[in-house]
Amino acid sequence: MAADDTPCSEFINWEVDSSICNGFKQEKQLSAPQRRYYSFCRRKSFAAFVASKKDGSHEEGSPLWCCCGQTFIEHAAIHKHVARVHNAEIQQLAQDEYEHLFSQLEEEPEATQVNEHSGETVDVSVWIPDISHISEEQLKNGPGRVLLYYHYCCVEEPHVICAWQKALCEKLHLTGKVRVATEGINGTVGGTNLATDIYIEAMRSHPLFEMDEEDFKTSDGGAECFTELKVGVYKEIVPMGVDPDLISYELAGVHLEPDEFHKEVEALLTKGDSCNDTVLLDCRNYYESKIGQFTQCLAPNIRKFSYFPDYVDQNLELFRDKKVLMYCTGGIRCERGSAYLRSKDVCKEVYQLKGGIHKYLERFPEGFYRGKLFVFDERYAISSNSDIISG
Repeated sequence: MAADDTPCSEFINWEVDSSICNGFKQEKQLSAPQRRYYSFCRRKSFAAFVASKKDGSHEEGSPLWCCCGQTFIEHAAIHKHVARVHNAEIQQLAQDEYEHLFSQLEEEPEATQVNEHSGETVDVSVWIPDISHISEEQLKNGPGRVLLYYHYCCVEEPHVICAWQKALCEKLHLTGKVRVATEGINGTVGGTNLATDIYIEAMRSHPLFEMDEEDFKTSDGGAECFTELKVGVYKEIVPMGVDPDLISYELAGVHLEPDEFHKEVEALLTKGDSCNDTVLLDCRNYYESKIGQFTQCLAPNIRKFSYFPDYVDQNLELFRDKKVLMYCTGGIRCERGSAYLRSKDVCKEVYQLKGGIHKYLERFPEGFYRGKLFVFDERYAISSNSDIISG
C-alpha cells in the first residue's frame, strides 16, 4: 500500500507550536492564515513520514511499521514514536512543504490561459476524441491509475496545446497537473483506467507529440490522488530556473535503458571503493532520496530542482573527469540536469536513466534501487521493495 491508512484528519487537533513557527519565520511573524497552512503542512508531513515506514512486504491484514530498528503494530505506537524521536525531521519536512506550497502560489502568474494571451477562443475540438458511446459513469467509476509523462519538442503555440489539454482532461474527468511550454509538455494526471487509456491514445494521436506507449509511466491510483486539475503555460516544463534557450534539452546526456543502467550500477558496486571514476548522481530533492535511492549514490542536499545548477557549480571537482550516471523519478529532471552538467565541460561522460526510477522499478522491482519512491501527489510514496532507508 502506497500511503498510510490513517487520514490526515486524525491529526487535525495537532496545533503547531508557536516557537516552531517563530523558528521557521525568524524575521516575519506568521499570520493566522499562514499558521493554519503551516499546521496543515506539518500534519501532512507527519502522515507522509509515517507512511514511509510502512512494511510493504507484510501480508494484508494488520499493518506493520518499521523505524529505528523497531517494529510497531498499532497506529498509536508508531505515531508516538515519530512524534517523540523524529520531531526535527517532521519540522524540516513541514517547512519544505510550506515553502513548496507558496512557491506554487508564486508560480501561478507565470501561467497564462489561452484566452488571456490571444484574446480569442481557440477551437481544439478536432483533437478531442469522440467518446459519445461511453457513459459518464464508465469514465468516472472503476479501477484507476496515475500517469506520469513528458515530451520535449518545439511547441510554437503552447497556449493552443494548453487549451486542448484542459478540455481533454475535463472531458475525461482527470485531475493532476499539466505544464506546457515552448520546449514541450510535462504531465501527471489521475483517473480511471478507461479515461487514462483514452488520454494516452489522444496524446499519441496528436501530430505534435511522437509518443509511444512506453513514454507513459503508470502506477496505482486515480483522480483522488490530486485535489484538482491545473493546466498552464510556463517557461519550462520542469522548473530548473535556467532559460531553455541557454541550456536546451537537446544537450542532454546519453539515455540508458533500465537494463543498461542496471549493468552500469552493477559494475560500479562490484568495484566498490576501488571505483573512483564513476559517480551515480541522484538529481532529486533531498526529501525524495531520503526515503529511497540507488545504492551508493551521491544525493545532493537540495530542497528543489532549481537549486541543482548551484549544486553543480559549487561541486565541479566531484564530477571532473568522471563518468556520471544520473537518475530521477521519471526522467524529465535528468534531461535538463544532464544538459546543465554537460555544459560545464568537466565530465568524461554523462548518462541518464531513460524513464527514470519508475521504468527501472518496472523492470527491476528488487534491483539496486532500495526503499520507497516519493511521488508529488496525495499518495506521497509508492514502494516496490520492503527496504527502509530513513530511520
